[in-house]
Amino acid sequence: MRILHTSDWHVGKVLKGQSRVEEHVAVLAQVVEIARAEQPDLVIVAGDLYDTAAPSPESTRLVTRALSALRRTGADVVAIGGNHDNGAALDALRPWADAAGITLRGSVRDQPAEHVIEGTTSAGERWRLVALPFLSQRYAVRAVEMYDLTAAEATQTYADHLARLLGKLTEGFSEAGVVNLVTAHVTVVGASQGGGERESQTVLGYAVPATVFPNNTHYVALGHLHRAQTVLGPCQIRYSGSPLAIDFGEGENVPAVSVVDVTAQTAAKVREVPVTSASALRTVRGSLEQLASLKTGDAWLRVYVRELPRAGLREEVQEMLPRALEVRIDPDMIASTPGPRAEERAGRSPRDLFADYLASRGVSDEGVQELFDELYEETSA
Repeated sequence: MRILHTSDWHVGKVLKGQSRVEEHVAVLAQVVEIARAEQPDLVIVAGDLYDTAAPSPESTRLVTRALSALRRTGADVVAIGGNHDNGAALDALRPWADAAGITLRGSVRDQPAEHVIEGTTSAGERWRLVALPFLSQRYAVRAVEMYDLTAAEATQTYADHLARLLGKLTEGFSEAGVVNLVTAHVTVVGASQGGGERESQTVLGYAVPATVFPNNTHYVALGHLHRAQTVLGPCQIRYSGSPLAIDFGEGENVPAVSVVDVTAQTAAKVREVPVTSASALRTVRGSLEQLASLKTGDAWLRVYVRELPRAGLREEVQEMLPRALEVRIDPDMIASTPGPRAEERAGRSPRDLFADYLASRGVSDEGVQELFDELYEETSA
């Protein structure tokens, strides 16, 4: 059978005030075109369909249309909730999804069978997919208790809970002649972050070892990390990555979807198919003269300016580079002279204190001081 694995769409993403909706329309249209060309039996969307738990109607319309278009290619479609999604809200869409022939799992339900999806390809090949949406620390404990396993101890880790849940859900993987699959939205130890993930839910107790996935699994389709990669483990474990760069930390990633060929008797073979419809995200550095000579195409830019700080510098850069969404002074240009101690600040005016701060940072532009004076007067009135 053939699987198209994608994840981390983050529809509704706004980058430094810039909407990405037109890029998302183009990217998801290309994902659908890839599905038409590759003719997968199954499409897996491994979480973070949205960038926010309260998506706009426009974002909801885009996601539902994309899922419907993927289903119209003839593939079965399974999508799960990620940490950016509102699991309950996704579950509220299940009547629509069921009517459209799409399997949607937003949150963990109280019946294990809800998360074990079975199907048969047009060629008669059977497959079984365990679909596990994102679980927070707190709900991982509740999920274990829901399934009447042994008592959840307070000292047990997040990884312990996920291992027990997956052990319960994959009990049927011992059956011969079936392609066994898992999809989850989780961080696996040893994988590389893509640069734009939510830090608190990729480390600090949320990472799990690859051994939580049983070795009789043919393919594990993961979401959460935005860089496409295979993770060493007891079976084939892979992140498809995001089909577009979400933040500037992901500028080096290659957006793609994963196409997987696998049978019950053979190991999964994975190909990356690039997704090229979105604008690149680039970080550039230089003086104003150097920046003026750059050819950046349609990329969105993060700019580190090698100039001393002064009023109006940001506006100069953005006039020169209209697609600069973030403008910063290169750290090498900022002085690191320590400011006055607390006892030296006592009794001094805000204007004098701000002047000291500017001096400590190597800023000598009187215009900056004048802007501070104006702002201080307005807020003090």
